[in-house]
Amino acid sequence: MRTKLFALSLAGLIASIGTAQAATEIQFWHSMEGALGERVNALVKDFNASQSDYQVKASYKGNYGESMNAGVAAFRAGNAPDILQVFEVGTATMMAAKGAIEPVQEMSEKVGKPINPAEFLGAVAGYYSSNEGKLISMPFNSSTPVLYYNKDAFKKAGLDAEKPPKTWQELHAAAKKLRESGQECGYTSSWPSWILLENFAAWHNIPFASENNGFGGPGARLQLDNPLFLKHISFLADMSKDGTFSYGGRGDTANALFTSGKCGMFTGSSGNRANIIKTGEFEFGTSSLPYYSDVQGAPQNSIIGGASLWVFAKKSDDVYKGVTEFFHFISSPEQAAAWHQDTGYVPVTKAGFEMTKDSDFYAKNVGADVAVKQLDASTTENSRGIRLGYLPQIRDIEDGVMEQIFAGKVTPEEGLKAMQSRGNELLERFEKSVK
Repeated sequence: MRTKLFALSLAGLIASIGTAQAATEIQFWHSMEGALGERVNALVKDFNASQSDYQVKASYKGNYGESMNAGVAAFRAGNAPDILQVFEVGTATMMAAKGAIEPVQEMSEKVGKPINPAEFLGAVAGYYSSNEGKLISMPFNSSTPVLYYNKDAFKKAGLDAEKPPKTWQELHAAAKKLRESGQECGYTSSWPSWILLENFAAWHNIPFASENNGFGGPGARLQLDNPLFLKHISFLADMSKDGTFSYGGRGDTANALFTSGKCGMFTGSSGNRANIIKTGEFEFGTSSLPYYSDVQGAPQNSIIGGASLWVFAKKSDDVYKGVTEFFHFISSPEQAAAWHQDTGYVPVTKAGFEMTKDSDFYAKNVGADVAVKQLDASTTENSRGIRLGYLPQIRDIEDGVMEQIFAGKVTPEEGLKAMQSRGNELLERFEKSVK
C-alpha cells in the first residue's frame, strides 16, 4: 500500500513538474516604480493567473533612459528580454535598430491572433505605427498635456470657475485677473518643449519638423521658422514680462507651482491628475489645451507622452504566442479601463474609454476624459507625433534657449533660430549614424 501511495505521489510530482516546465517564460523589463510599479506587477499577476501556458516575469530596470540602455546592451550581448518598455522619445532609435525588433502587428498576425490598430485611440495608434499603418510597438501607458486650473483662485478673481479659458487670448486675460486678485502666478507649464512646442504644433496642425515630423525618415530637420512659433513664443515672452506667465523650469518641476496654489493655471501631463488630487488643497478643473482662434483648423489633436512595449527579434514561436496573448490581455476593455482609472494614463483603446464612460467614472471625476478627447482624432501629417533621433538632447537645447527667452536675455527670433540650427546639427549626426 505504501509503495502504491509513493508511486502515486511521485507521479503527481512528475506531472506538476511537467506542467511547470510547459509554461513558457516571458521576460518583461519596465520602468514603472512606486505605485505604478505595483500596478504593473498586479497586471502581470492577473495575466499569469488567467492561464497556465505562459508566465510573464516583470523586472524594474530603472528609469526610461536606464531601461532602454539596458535593453539595447542585453540585445547586443545576445540575452535581450522578450518585452521592453521604451519611452516615446526613444521610438525613432528603436525603429532604427534594424533586425533587433519584431513588429507587434506582424508578430500577432503570424501567430494567428492579430492586434488591430483600429481598436486604439487614433493619436496613440498613429504614433506607434509604420507608414503603412501597422503597429510596430504595443501602446501601453500614454499621456497627453491638458490645462488644469484652480477653481478657488478663479472664484476669488471674479472669474467663472465653470468656464476655463479656451484660447491663448482668454488665458492671458484670466491670468491678468488672477494676478490682480493677489495670485502669485497666473500661468505656468511643465515640460516646456513637449507642451509649448511639440504639442503646440500638433494642436495647431503645423509641422514641427520636415519628413512628416520624422515619420518619413531620418532626413528630418526642425522647422521652427514657421511664423506661428514666433507668434507663440513672443506671446509667452510678453506674458513673462507682464508677470502673467512664470517659467517653472524643465521637466515636471513646474508641477509644484500649481499644487502649492501659487499658480492659478497650469499645462501639464494628464498623468498629474492623481497627484493634484492628493497634494492640492483646493478645488481644480481640467480643460483642453488653449489655442489661437485665428489659426484655421485649430484645434487638431494633441500628441502623446509615456511609453510603449517593444518586442525583440529572434525569439521562439512560443514566446511570440505568449507575448501576443499578454498584449491582448492588457488591451482588453476591462484592463485598459482599470489602468486608466487607477493611474491617470489615458485608456489606449476605444473600448476601454467607452467602458470607463459607461461606469459613470467621468461623471464622478469631471475633466478626467479631456485627455482622451484630445487624442481621439484622425491624425494628420503634422499631428501624428514627433519621431526624431536624439529627441531628448533636442529638448534639452530647446528648454535651455526658452529659459533665456523668458528671462529676457535672448529675443524670440534669435532663440528660435538657435534651437533650429543646433537641433538640426544633432539630426544630421543621427542621419549619418543610421546610414
